[in-house]
Amino acid sequence: MAMGTTKSEEQIDFRRNRQFWIMCFSTGLFFSSFNMIIPELPSYLESMGGAEYKGLIISLFTLTAMLSRPISGKLTDQIGRIPVMIFGATVALITSAFYPFLHTVTGFLFLRLVHGMSTGFKPTATSAYAADLVTPKQRGMAMGVLGVFTSSGMALGPTIGPVISELYGLDIMFYSSSALAFLSIALLVGMKETLENPKRMSAGMFRLKVKDFFEPNVLPAAWSFLLSVFPFGVILTIIPDYSDYLGISNRGTFFSIFVGSSILVRLLSGRASDRFGRIPVIILSTLTLAVAMVMIAYADSKNLLYAAAVVFGLSSGMSSPTFFAWTIDLSRPEFRGRAMSTLFISLELGIGIGALSSGWIYANDPGNFKITFLIAALSALGSTAFLIIHQLKAKKNPDQN
Repeated sequence: MAMGTTKSEEQIDFRRNRQFWIMCFSTGLFFSSFNMIIPELPSYLESMGGAEYKGLIISLFTLTAMLSRPISGKLTDQIGRIPVMIFGATVALITSAFYPFLHTVTGFLFLRLVHGMSTGFKPTATSAYAADLVTPKQRGMAMGVLGVFTSSGMALGPTIGPVISELYGLDIMFYSSSALAFLSIALLVGMKETLENPKRMSAGMFRLKVKDFFEPNVLPAAWSFLLSVFPFGVILTIIPDYSDYLGISNRGTFFSIFVGSSILVRLLSGRASDRFGRIPVIILSTLTLAVAMVMIAYADSKNLLYAAAVVFGLSSGMSSPTFFAWTIDLSRPEFRGRAMSTLFISLELGIGIGALSSGWIYANDPGNFKITFLIAALSALGSTAFLIIHQLKAKKNPDQN
């Protein structure tokens, strides 16, 4: 088998594959780790005198994640999936433990930059590892299962983070985040590598060429994904303040509801995309996303915001596993790391732009909530339009679907 390819004999039914499930549990712990601190970060930064920098909380995190993707994709395809996953989780472990020791705005923003590297590495390698273990006919369903664990971590983290902070203080919350990252690493140790004949790391691997920055075959998925995750950057940045505005004591409630809602549809949407095609399912998800953002824009009570969170979660549950499966469909096996890196670059770019622009538009003025979320709705509709145009062009070549 050629260098850079994967062990096809491992592609059995993923439901009976122990390695797949261990990876899923590790992923859930990892996402719990860095998401559990998000609801408390805006007020934490404000307490240090950095209220005007709230838009940087997410955008700096995603900036570093995006910049590290080409390297993580290249290393994933050359030294293996497991080492890259372990490195990403280790970054999360270390940075979370350092938050209690840096009490200045500059120090906090620096940590957000470094912390972002964790998601620049681990999810890239995780997605490639999952793709190695899954048959083409099960990709949508497998990505849905992986998405359930991802969503569970995203739901658990923001739920328990504020509770730990309230009961034991912010420092214990940060140390708890670090502990979850450690558990994520512990599960990965001893797992079987899926990359055939991985290379030893060398300095040359860190010299990037233009081709290392993106995989051309997956650009249609990446562009539409960018537009569809822009609203998520808005949500991450503005919802904590919006929750305060509506009198919601736990800033993580919205996140818990939308992630819980997404779990309900991930498996079904994954199977649907395996049967009916990726693009029709994604189009439905982006339309649902636009509706959710309009609902949030006009929510003037807790219950209306919670209802919007459910719709937002349904959209996310349809979108994420299908985008991942579509990207794997479009990619070449020997460049799966690069392909997933390309998709994640669009993820970070979309979230980062959404976070930065929403922080600027909102400007700590509650009167700007509505316009901020309506702009996010337009981005979702832009993704829908892109997909429809791509689908029309792809009719001449059904293999693109």
